[in-house]
Amino acid sequence: MSSPDPSSASTPDLVVVGSGFFGLTIAERCANELGLRVLVLERRDHIGGNAYSEIDPETGIEVHVYGTHLFHTSNTKVWEYVNRFTDFTSYQHRVFAKYQGQVYSFPMNLGLINQFFGKSHTPDEARALIAEQASEIRTEDAQNLEEKAISLIGRPLYEAFVKGYTAKQWQTDPKELSADIITRLPVRYTFDNRYFNDTYEGLPVDGYTAWLTRMADHPNIEVRLGTDFLAVAEEYKGKVPVVYTGPVDEYFGHSEGRLSWRTIDLERETVDVDDYQGTGVVNANDEDVPWTRVLEFKHLHPERTYLPGKSIVVHEYSRFAEEGDEPYYPVNTAADREKLLRYRELAKAEPMVLFGGRLGTYQYLDMHMAIGSALSMFENKLRPHFADGTPLTSGGVDA
Repeated sequence: MSSPDPSSASTPDLVVVGSGFFGLTIAERCANELGLRVLVLERRDHIGGNAYSEIDPETGIEVHVYGTHLFHTSNTKVWEYVNRFTDFTSYQHRVFAKYQGQVYSFPMNLGLINQFFGKSHTPDEARALIAEQASEIRTEDAQNLEEKAISLIGRPLYEAFVKGYTAKQWQTDPKELSADIITRLPVRYTFDNRYFNDTYEGLPVDGYTAWLTRMADHPNIEVRLGTDFLAVAEEYKGKVPVVYTGPVDEYFGHSEGRLSWRTIDLERETVDVDDYQGTGVVNANDEDVPWTRVLEFKHLHPERTYLPGKSIVVHEYSRFAEEGDEPYYPVNTAADREKLLRYRELAKAEPMVLFGGRLGTYQYLDMHMAIGSALSMFENKLRPHFADGTPLTSGGVDA
């Protein structure tokens, strides 16, 4: 099914607000599968949302501008979909944790246990050791995050690898944080130090921006950068279906109160060494070290050739988001959940508007989850509406 160039059409068939993975998946599917004219409105000056990356002109290193993004999934449907737009490297993510001058393999595994306790343990011996240390507090009796963590992994590992990092991440003493924040703390009783357990993992061969650009490369898709939907909303609301991936509370003018988010500050530096830390991510577990982790991007693509004697490192800091900050992680307090329920009721009443993505649904979504959610919205709501005339049920939280 062919359609005229969108720039020549007065009204698009669909407006997508935001050009992150959720928004571009919707746009690509609707343009390719249904022949719709799709207008993507993006208030930043680039596509891709927080997955945007750029090549540093001095060093040739691909910098993940909003923090390290690592693609992994066990969803075969998602994996097959993303491979339409990019090939992936064989990269497997490994993280290390620095504590009191020593570096440990992370997540917690048999190597970390042996190194930390200064003794070789068999898997069964390690299980027995951690079980004994965790018996100090019964999980069902835990009243806060600290007690919950101790009940799962014991006090020594908690104090070394959870306490300081969590306090920095949340700017709150773990004794003051809800036990609900952690459901489990994985400990591997093998030497496996691969960070993710997913079936598929890798990084886009040509980088994230090349991948995202290919998703938007369709004659029926027009992307307008530097355009805030809320400033032009009256042109489209009620006249054309809208998929909105911005902050849901912002859409409604914060009428039910502001939802709370964590944000991160990234301090980027070009250093005059070939290799700064030997790996892509090192967590800073000491509470008196102000940053949460250090990123070194050249390790994400060891297959590439770089300018010798230079590297780019980023120190990452975590804090509560304030007005004007980029929201990253939903805090999701009880008060937030009450506000969200009210926003969801408002969303249901918006004619022809679906809310999706991390910001639109107030859920933390990894990239593969955002893509999977968008594919579900396309198949369950947008395709039936445009192909068969099924009424478009607003909201989209269940997509």
